[in-house]
Amino acid sequence: MAEAERIIGTPDIPEAEGTEGDEAADRVEETAPGRGKRKVVVLFAVAVFAYLLDLISKMIVVAKLEHHPPVEILGDWLKFDAIRNAGAAFGFGEAFTIIFTFIAATVIVVIARLARKLYSLPWAIALGLLLGGALGNLTDRIFRAPGTFQGAVVDFIAPAHFAVFNLADSAIVCGGILIVILSFKGLDPDGTVHKD
Repeated sequence: MAEAERIIGTPDIPEAEGTEGDEAADRVEETAPGRGKRKVVVLFAVAVFAYLLDLISKMIVVAKLEHHPPVEILGDWLKFDAIRNAGAAFGFGEAFTIIFTFIAATVIVVIARLARKLYSLPWAIALGLLLGGALGNLTDRIFRAPGTFQGAVVDFIAPAHFAVFNLADSAIVCGGILIVILSFKGLDPDGTVHKD
């Protein structure tokens, strides 16, 4: 947890005793350059959108595609083919389903804890995508067969010569790529820009 907080960063807000410290922190937040209102609402809005999109798509896939032949979207290049994946991305590690469940839950807790230090809109979007994707796959792990915390994730997007994945996986990958880009550009989650 401490390592994640180190990576995300902490705004430089002086701490003081009692309510005076809170008022001083509020003044610093309002006047510090590059800082505006916290982007927590954006983070959670993006997370809810990504989560609901994933959840609804999986409900449709289970109802309409599971136990049916694949549906061609772009000929042989892209199909919708419902499968259950007990492992991680690309079907890796099927014997470690409970570990992937724990990792997803840990990611969710870390993002929720660090949200209060978030002042950057791009970081809010990136972390929202990660949070929504992690919640989407965690929901499968908890509620789908074969059992609680061991459930298989519903995957259905099947490009040619590539692994089958879902919208939660897409959100996680997009959020991760955005985080890498923001890190290379020197934009910190607290809204400051640094150059190494």
